[in-house]
Amino acid sequence: MNQKFTTVAVFSYSSEAKIIRGRLEADGIQTFLSDELTIDTDPLVSNAIGGIKLKVLTEDVEKAREVLDSISAYSLTNEGEKIICPNCESTKINYFTHIEDVKSLMAFIFGFLFGGLPFYTKYEYKCEICKSKFSN
Repeated sequence: MNQKFTTVAVFSYSSEAKIIRGRLEADGIQTFLSDELTIDTDPLVSNAIGGIKLKVLTEDVEKAREVLDSISAYSLTNEGEKIICPNCESTKINYFTHIEDVKSLMAFIFGFLFGGLPFYTKYEYKCEICKSKFSN
């Protein structure tokens, strides 16, 4: 049997690709990751070779695209509900960390110099539409 695969998504990192691959395989879609090992060996070549390609059987492309479209690119609550901006009521909210005070700056420098994880970080949400920052 001659099966053909079609690329449905491209990722810079294998961790992203494996998460989406797992979601597709949970729905019974056969997948294949192209260039995964090359990028895991040297992540700096990801842009040069076009990233990790997530491929599915050509007959499953429509089903895979439906699954991919159902995955939210924005932050969700622990219950899986969309977070709403208190300012403009948009659901295009991203979760990020930032350096705001001396304590977080020192934690960042310590982690950078000694290869450890930062022991103090400040997380907030930011709306893509109105650019307001808030905590949930």
